[in-house]
Amino acid sequence: MRRRDFIAVLGGAAAALPLNAPAQERVPEIGYLNFASPATNPTYLSGFRRGLAEGGYVEGQNVAIEYRWADHQPDRLAELAGDLVRRQVSVIAATGGPPAIYAAKAATTTIPIVFTSGADPVASGLVTSLTRPGGNLTGMSLLYSELSGKRLGLLRDVVPKADVIAFLVNPNYPEGRAQIEDVLSSARAVGQDLIVLTAGSESEIEAAFASILSRKPSGLVAASDPFFSADRARIIALAAKHALPAIYYERIWVALGGLMSYTTDAVEMYRQLGIYAARILKGEKPANLPIMKPTKFELVINLTAAKALGLTISPALLSIAYDLIE
Repeated sequence: MRRRDFIAVLGGAAAALPLNAPAQERVPEIGYLNFASPATNPTYLSGFRRGLAEGGYVEGQNVAIEYRWADHQPDRLAELAGDLVRRQVSVIAATGGPPAIYAAKAATTTIPIVFTSGADPVASGLVTSLTRPGGNLTGMSLLYSELSGKRLGLLRDVVPKADVIAFLVNPNYPEGRAQIEDVLSSARAVGQDLIVLTAGSESEIEAAFASILSRKPSGLVAASDPFFSADRARIIALAAKHALPAIYYERIWVALGGLMSYTTDAVEMYRQLGIYAARILKGEKPANLPIMKPTKFELVINLTAAKALGLTISPALLSIAYDLIE
């Protein structure tokens, strides 16, 4: 083709283009920052995606999700959060425990942050009010920490003649002190002797259970803690080894062989978190979205584990159980 003809073809093609053709819109990105790993609680992420879809956003179609997993290494969170800020994501979903929320909060005061917190977000200093959070954060309070006393009561129903009950807590966890106070208050109210076992590392978990041989508790309440979630198989095995009835803070512990759990419907709360993220993508401000609290609570009992421990679960307790695993 001669040069003159080639230029003419280009000119015709340019003329065919509409004037003021819009640039292709950038698909919004959500930064999903999590303290744990993808395998820790996959159903939570499914709930988040479902909430997003209900809000009109489907991953891979009109929204992208940038995942950042700390693999239970808190020292990685600051860099992971900073990376999401540098990417200029539209929203950060800080999940898996307070360390991820604090890292996101420290990384940005402008990018909206939605979070799931097991503790009271006002007492933790994350927001100024439950009804009008202010700032760039809002989210879901799962009440994990505030249910420690209730778990103690349920364990007492299973082991009504318990002389001493142990409370396993991580002293390095930001919400650990509040959980200790909650469970101690509940124990005093019913005259229950309680011992506090502290463990902030794998070796300290082993040592805490070794001390059971001399202190002889009749049951165990595990404090809510992402560190314990990472090592739940070990804790479940040690409780079984010491024939210790135990109650936990997430259903998955019971599915893996633990005796009982009492918790909120966390999958539903993650769905609500996805809905909040979608609302923010549409222009709403986190400062005006109230902190949501759960209305549904689940008691799950592993009947096989109960039988192995020689326990008889009362009909009254069975009647209020959300699920029974056999």
